[in-house]
Amino acid sequence: MIPEQIGFLAALLTTGAFVPQAWMTVRTRDTRSISLAMYIVFNIGIALWLAYGVLIDSRPMIWANVITLLLSMTILAVKWQNRHRDRLPPSH
Repeated sequence: MIPEQIGFLAALLTTGAFVPQAWMTVRTRDTRSISLAMYIVFNIGIALWLAYGVLIDSRPMIWANVITLLLSMTILAVKWQNRHRDRLPPSH
């Protein structure tokens, strides 16, 4: 049981690390410093980790990647909405 508890703790910490970024992105709508390409590739990677977790039936991996994917997709959606605006120089 210890390996699964370690997995859940790791999932809690790594997934929890995304909450402040997702919250700030949704609240401020500021995505200028976020790379669209990186978030597209990252979301694909998380989806693949989720599929892997399902295939090996790892509950910590499944839950961590479901939650991380939702948070990361939220950031990606805001970035996608801002993709044209983010190319403009900042107004002062």
